[in-house]
Amino acid sequence: MRAVQGAASQDRVRPNGLLSMTSFIDPKTLKSWLHDGGEIALLDVREHGQYGEAHLFYGIPLPFSRLELDAPRLVPRRSVRVVAYDGGDSDVAERAARRLAMLDYTDVHVLQGGTRAWKAAGHALFAGVNLPSKTFGELAEEVYHTPRVSADQLAEMLARKENVVVLDGRPVSEFHKMNIPTATCCPNGELAYRVRRLVPDTTTPIVINCAGRTRSIIGAQTLINLGLPNPVYALENGTQGWYLNDHRLEHGGTRRYPADSGNADLRPAAKALAERFGVPTVTTQTVQQWAGDASRSLFLCDVRTPEEFAAGTLPGAQHTPGGQLMQAGDQYFGVRGARLVLFDDDGVRAPTVAHWLRQMGHDASVLEGGLASGLSLAAAAAPSAPALATIDAQTLVARLAQGDVTLVDLRPSMQFRAGHIPQARWSIRPRLANDLKNETRQLVLVADDAALAAWTAASELAGLSPAPLLLEGSMAAWRGAGLPVEATPTLPADADCIDYLFFVHDRHDGNKEAARRYLAWETGLVAQLDALERSAFRLPAASAAPHA
Repeated sequence: MRAVQGAASQDRVRPNGLLSMTSFIDPKTLKSWLHDGGEIALLDVREHGQYGEAHLFYGIPLPFSRLELDAPRLVPRRSVRVVAYDGGDSDVAERAARRLAMLDYTDVHVLQGGTRAWKAAGHALFAGVNLPSKTFGELAEEVYHTPRVSADQLAEMLARKENVVVLDGRPVSEFHKMNIPTATCCPNGELAYRVRRLVPDTTTPIVINCAGRTRSIIGAQTLINLGLPNPVYALENGTQGWYLNDHRLEHGGTRRYPADSGNADLRPAAKALAERFGVPTVTTQTVQQWAGDASRSLFLCDVRTPEEFAAGTLPGAQHTPGGQLMQAGDQYFGVRGARLVLFDDDGVRAPTVAHWLRQMGHDASVLEGGLASGLSLAAAAAPSAPALATIDAQTLVARLAQGDVTLVDLRPSMQFRAGHIPQARWSIRPRLANDLKNETRQLVLVADDAALAAWTAASELAGLSPAPLLLEGSMAAWRGAGLPVEATPTLPADADCIDYLFFVHDRHDGNKEAARRYLAWETGLVAQLDALERSAFRLPAASAAPHA
């Protein structure tokens, strides 16, 4: 591994006996790398709950427990510059760096001291998730002066049975949890393609909502930027604001855009919008050349609906529903500065989404011809999970009765609390070896994802004899056999549930104070940015932004 300024190296021995060198960098070096214009994958390798409590602004969540499963998709180019970090109080980042090296990543570094050192160097740490997009939403509202209505105002409009249409910009699964009465689910990435069918009258007011703020703002401003003649508003503070003002939410809602409701009426507007914000349209030949460029990372993004993607897509593409690509890009691409090529089959959705991604600072382009282009790329190579022998439920019952196995549940901690095999103990990859250091019996693992269990065993339990086993069919098979399950609502203890983010968990469950804290956090994000982080966004000057 190459030497870098501000870096130190320490030798480590890989589990296979080969020598690996861990390169450490200091916060000053990392800060310069984040803003030098080159590609970088900044990976927070702690578990989800730890990440959500305090992390770097550009940190991509890649939990150590899922490293081999998600790294090839999030970071497909093995020679990209990678920096892994943890909280500074463990060796998880070093362990992750060694695993990444085993996966043939060649330029891997560790932030010395993790988040503690970052904070000590005077840099901010952020709570929550999807930081760049949520911060961008606040900045967009500030620049565009996005019109909004309060919960009380909307409630009065609905009570008077005014001709107003409420569109919920979240995915179907989120809409199903709770929604504003009368609302129709239309995820933000679908708005440009569906709105004219959902709201054919150009004088009808439209209100866009989400659970909080970001997607309400971006959804409403999308329609305004497209030049829709309707009065368009964002619902201030979304469903949380609605609930905080003592209005009733519906649950289990199923109203959504019809599957065949799209049209291309706004294609000229979408094309003009993309041109205005400098979104390139690229040919298949160009994208194929980019795919062969060993110096840049490339992500081919299908922004259509899950149903459309399942019916057929371009080889090498991943499903990145447009609204979520804007809202939660860190779930789909893990390389800052990478090339993003978006496509659809209508000429409306991809350019509309891309115009936002360009403003967020991403190198986003639209594929000429979209789905009909004939583009074919090789999928990111993912390593095959090692084999793990299985044990069926009935055999496990007998082994547990004999007392010669130890049962370890690797499923998410909240699933374990809700129901697990009575003799099981919960653990997670970063803590597994320590949790089992005194165990001498054969291990049996419970996991819904067999590959996750296999990689965990290969990394943390290599060399055990006898080798660990995996419960065949996981808990579904156990329950299907009519075998006992117990719930432990307080075990594992909250402090041990490092995979679960308590920061946001009850803001939709009747806890008004949690909702208030969340909204205060969201509106306070911009104030935490430093000058370099703020300048990385490419929003137009306030005087150039179109107002309603």
